Amino acid sequence: MIAIIKNIKSEGPGSIENYFIENSIPYKIFEAEEGDLPSTLEDFKGLIVMGGPMGVYEMDIYPHLKVVSRLIREAINRNLKVLGICLGAQLIAHTLGARVYKGHGEEIGWLDIELTGDGLRDPLMIALARHPSVGDVWRKFKVFHWHGDTFELPFGAIHLARSSLYENQAFRYRENVYALQFHIEVTKELLEEWFEEHTLKEQILSEAEKIISEYSQRARNFYQAFFKIKPF
Repeated sequence: MIAIIKNIKSEGPGSIENYFIENSIPYKIFEAEEGDLPSTLEDFKGLIVMGGPMGVYEMDIYPHLKVVSRLIREAINRNLKVLGICLGAQLIAHTLGARVYKGHGEEIGWLDIELTGDGLRDPLMIALARHPSVGDVWRKFKVFHWHGDTFELPFGAIHLARSSLYENQAFRYRENVYALQFHIEVTKELLEEWFEEHTLKEQILSEAEKIISEYSQRARNFYQAFFKIKPF
């Protein structure tokens, strides 16, 4: 069983949930903002922490983030699979002792990340970077961003990807903890919901039409690699 923690109702697991359903992987979604969180991860084999508009430095305003951080620490101590996306990645960085802070600008839309040397040696990042049709590995490729915060690399973490705006876009801790600043999970439906009243709606959805099929397969390849780290 995989625990999926949503920090806000609108930021669901998207293509991750689709993958779980298609592959009969048991999971449970928790609505953290509503106080719905597991008391322990004893019965779980993995933890996925989704995004949200709040900042890690706003834990006094959003106290559920303190509980999520505690659960991340428990998951790491139990050697579970852990995946953090956007705010989830920032929470992993925070839990591992790194500074999370407001960045110098908002990074939003379909923009490139570039794998580091270690990223090019990481099997999960290679799975994400491999073009679904051609089969070659792209060092630089587009992912979906929507964030204004960033983080320092935690001690002992492996730096996997950067972008032109932010150096830390992805890292691995040990062999089973992955933090992605970008939104690997986006689907067309999620984007339509997120940008319903946003000025960039037309641009984002137009670009999505061109890239979402390829992007979804890249994400699927990442999930396949991630959930083979350790058998369930």
